[in-house]
Amino acid sequence: MSQYKHVALIGLGLLASSISLAMRRAGMTARITGTARSKATRDTALEIGLVDAVFESAAEAVQGADLVILCVPVGAMETLAKEIAPHLAESCTITDVGSVKRAVADAIGPHMPRGVHFIPGHPMAGTEKSGPESGFAALFDNRWCLITPLPDSDHDAVERLSAFWTALGSNVELMEIDHHDLVAAVISHTPHLIAYTMVGVADGMNKVAKTEVVNYSAAGFRDFTRIAASDPTMWRDVFLNNKDATLEVLGRFTEELLALQRAIRIGDGDFMFDYFTRTRDIRRSIIDAGQDTDAADFGRIKPEK
Repeated sequence: MSQYKHVALIGLGLLASSISLAMRRAGMTARITGTARSKATRDTALEIGLVDAVFESAAEAVQGADLVILCVPVGAMETLAKEIAPHLAESCTITDVGSVKRAVADAIGPHMPRGVHFIPGHPMAGTEKSGPESGFAALFDNRWCLITPLPDSDHDAVERLSAFWTALGSNVELMEIDHHDLVAAVISHTPHLIAYTMVGVADGMNKVAKTEVVNYSAAGFRDFTRIAASDPTMWRDVFLNNKDATLEVLGRFTEELLALQRAIRIGDGDFMFDYFTRTRDIRRSIIDAGQDTDAADFGRIKPEK
């Protein structure tokens, strides 16, 4: 299956920069063009070699591209789709990296010209870092990229996009678009919301000084703060655009939390032990699946004594 000859990256943050680096690691010779809102970001991306050419507008960046990847917050997708639609090459593929898929499909799909292959996608990889210098080629290694074809998606175009992500190191799976949004709400969106909430609770507790929260943070709270350090714009848009699935999962979370609250109140140790044993098995399954390691303290490097 032929490789893409010209890839346009719209938005030049963590995912776009990692895509570029992973492409070069894979030996791809495609021309890479890009754009970002900030001139500083555009200049940095060009200086460090993430792109062969950088443009002030997305309309310029996509011209002649046979693969366009939208690496922008979900809330910006529709405006962007309207801008680039008249400039897309015939038979090009356009995809995205957003963690919400139904809202993205509704925002982009109606604006795509006939002959363009719009195939939503979601690489399940990332860090709390952002910007063109935060990317690294191994970001997608052994991580899943979920591709959510639309009913009229061209089979060959889907296969070609799947091969692209596989070459970048990803495991690829096709998934129905609404099911994707529910899965994402369970394993990504709601955990982020809980992390934001817990950090907010700590920040707002008058009985605990902020210096105590910062200085005495144990591993659990430190990992909440790492998650809660993620890009506010991106996560605002995620929750605004995956509202139903997130609220469904939050409802179930509230029920589970109330059950644990009751167990603590009445001293039901057997319930807690059984519950924690069952949830610990999930952690072991994630390690067995190669999606994390069992390194102590979440793999943190300890300072030498």
